Amino acid sequence: MHRLLRRAVDVQAHEVRATLLGFGWFFCLLGGYYLLRPLRDALGLAGGPDELQWLFTGTFVAMLALVPVFGALVARLPPRRFVPLAYRFFTASILVFCVLIAMDLKSVWVGRVFFVWISVFNLFVISIFWSVLADCFSNAQGRRLFGFIAAGGTAGTFVGPALAATLVSTLGPVALTLGAALLLEAALQCFFRLYPRDGAAAVPDHAAGGATATGDARPIGGGMLAGLALIVRSPYLLGLCGYLLLHTAASTFLYFEQGRIVAGAFADTASRTRFFALVDLGVSTLTLLLQLFVTGRLMKRCGVGTALVLLPVASALAFLAVALSPTVFVLAGAQALRRAFDYAVARPAREVLFTVLGREAKYKAKNAIETVVYRGGDALSGWISAGLGALGVGFAGLAALAIPLAALWAALSLWLARQQERRLQTRRLRD
Repeated sequence: MHRLLRRAVDVQAHEVRATLLGFGWFFCLLGGYYLLRPLRDALGLAGGPDELQWLFTGTFVAMLALVPVFGALVARLPPRRFVPLAYRFFTASILVFCVLIAMDLKSVWVGRVFFVWISVFNLFVISIFWSVLADCFSNAQGRRLFGFIAAGGTAGTFVGPALAATLVSTLGPVALTLGAALLLEAALQCFFRLYPRDGAAAVPDHAAGGATATGDARPIGGGMLAGLALIVRSPYLLGLCGYLLLHTAASTFLYFEQGRIVAGAFADTASRTRFFALVDLGVSTLTLLLQLFVTGRLMKRCGVGTALVLLPVASALAFLAVALSPTVFVLAGAQALRRAFDYAVARPAREVLFTVLGREAKYKAKNAIETVVYRGGDALSGWISAGLGALGVGFAGLAALAIPLAALWAALSLWLARQQERRLQTRRLRD
């Protein structure tokens, strides 16, 4: 297995098991989510594209309610206890929606609540996944291996939309929810086999100068809102917040335009679901190729900064293309390019930034950034988009605003990469 993996990724023999478990874990997570994503996007349009900003706001409010609960769990329980609690809570909620959708699929309110809850579920379970990996893998290992591990998620995004596109027309949406619940439980089994019971090094890093993550099995401690306090006191964490806010602004503006274009092009939920599933399939194909053959080598040779900058550049190109030709085909191509660079290159690079932080920041601050800050940015961007639309500013006007912001986003990416290198050097000198 080691000889086989070495063809695609720079993995050491003692890292193979943990790398494959991470790959399988992320495959199950995103495979389950992408079974539900096309249905979520289709049901989110049941009340019309003009109410999307309300759905984004509802998601943000739900995040605000859950983050203190998650912070309390992290403070009092070790990861081997709070991760199963969180995952099985979301599994139970998916099964509840399975029953609700089976009873009243066409209900606008079921669609609204489903949209909000699946958006919450997605960010929480994935944030927990990357927190555990930042705890188990060192910075040097993350640069080499996170791209390949992320490819496991991409394989899931390839399988999920393919199943969704076929099953929704034959077995209906109930089959999608049941499949997602089973995959979430399979993801949890991967976690149990990856994370150590005794606090021993989860994935020892034998490279010279490599800071070794421990996978410490003790409770993290601190208060339930400690993550927010850590963010306020750290320029580095505030920079990560700024990066995500610019990311969500670009994503939300494009998502709203996507809703308007798709609502005008397709009349019913089934055809919209198929379109979203096919776009996801295209994104997954391009992402998987980049992750297997580009990401790890790019971060190792060119650094984290180069990997981070590619997403602002791709976003600026996507805005320009859609503004010039707002059609379904151009939208699909622009979204595929941008999201592929996001998932394949920028996301693994962003996760490497967290490996140089302490354990409390890896779990609490990271979760707050990727839930409250992320969805807060979604909500704010949604209302900005709606407000500009009410003033008569079209997508071309949004693109004129977004492209200069992409330059700021790129500059912030380079600053974060430099700060990460300084923290890494400081840790090496201290060790």
